[in-house]
Amino acid sequence: MRKKLNAHFMLMTVTAILLTVFFSLAVYYDLFQKEVISSLKTYTHVLESTGAFEKDVLEQTKPVDGLRVTLIDTDGTVSFDSNANIGRMDNHGSRPEIQKAFSEGEGEEIRRSATLDKNTYYYAVKLDNGQVLRVAKEAGNMFSFLMPMIPILAVMGLVLLGVCMVMAHFLTKSIVAPVEQMALHMDDEKYETPYKEMEPFLDTIQKQHRDIVRSSQMRQEFTANVSHELKTPLTAISGYSELIESGIATREDTVRFAGEIHKSSNRLLMLINDILRLSELDTSNGELATERLDLYELARKCADMLQMSAEKHNVTLLLAGDSCYVQANREMVEEIMYNLCSNAIRYNVPGGRVMMSVNMEADHAVLTVEDTGIGIPKEDQKRIFERFYRVDKSRSKSTGGTGLGLAIVKHAVARHGAEIGLWSQVGEGTRIRIVFPDAGEKDVRELNGREPDR
Repeated sequence: MRKKLNAHFMLMTVTAILLTVFFSLAVYYDLFQKEVISSLKTYTHVLESTGAFEKDVLEQTKPVDGLRVTLIDTDGTVSFDSNANIGRMDNHGSRPEIQKAFSEGEGEEIRRSATLDKNTYYYAVKLDNGQVLRVAKEAGNMFSFLMPMIPILAVMGLVLLGVCMVMAHFLTKSIVAPVEQMALHMDDEKYETPYKEMEPFLDTIQKQHRDIVRSSQMRQEFTANVSHELKTPLTAISGYSELIESGIATREDTVRFAGEIHKSSNRLLMLINDILRLSELDTSNGELATERLDLYELARKCADMLQMSAEKHNVTLLLAGDSCYVQANREMVEEIMYNLCSNAIRYNVPGGRVMMSVNMEADHAVLTVEDTGIGIPKEDQKRIFERFYRVDKSRSKSTGGTGLGLAIVKHAVARHGAEIGLWSQVGEGTRIRIVFPDAGEKDVRELNGREPDR
């Protein structure tokens, strides 16, 4: 960054110096030309006012060095020229300065001589007798005017370049230093950058930095949790199979060990499937494939599927509501229903009840799953949608939960732009409501933190 800033400053400096020199020379040369014309005009009017323009007087007057005096008759022929033989001179009536003098009373012209590489300045004035008096002077062109100044300009340019290099160095340092300091205080939210314009940039960087750190910690925790969760069933499978392989186990033990291996294998398979599904939801940022679905019909199928599990846990599974249509992804909606109902059954009490209902509220389709189970403590309610988070770890494992069901629900709900609300009371039960967005209405009421209407 420093090198680029220095290079840009030096480029600006060199460009500024060159442009300054160019325009200064152009201005000075223009002033020089005007000064030469002005001096010619003064000399001409002196000749006119003193009457020294008579031919015999001009012939007797010693010409001023560098000046050429010419007297032109009314027909354009040269009557007198201080620097040439008039007999060999052509008619001057077509010269621009002579024509202007005849028509306007005075005229001026600058002509460049390619052979002498010089400019000749002319000033002509019309006399009272009709003749034209012209005074001319040769002077160097732009390049001859520039040559003597080149050494001075070169020295000045080098001095300016050196000064600007030093200034560019310190200016670059003063600009970069706060940015470097800011980079060292990315974790310090109280740090104030000296550039007010950098505050939005700093806020964005700090937010991204916090997100990166949080994501890194979540990945580490997820990796540790996955390793731990996989280790438990694998250890059980390895231990039981080793006992069977050694021949120590009796026939009855072998049957029991085989059942435990089968149970651990199923748990391992469920865990792997949930991990893969969660990973798929994390990485799928493309457009969601949706279709028009009847939530009540999907809820009915889900209830039929989990009826056996409910009977096994001595829980009554009920369904209520009417047909409600939404534009959603079928697989994700089925996962939402299955995971919510499955959790409500597993974390219920013997003789408990699970009520799944589907209805319309203010043009929004609402899915509600309510149970009369053990409930969730208030301090845990904000974390139950985290991966592998369990309120009662021993109960969760004994009921076959992977700890990923509600995390999958959270992702699936977010992909649909829906809102999820939770109410729970320890010993009374839990109610989870999902409000699907209406196609014509984006604002969905926030449900978290309060008990929904019964």
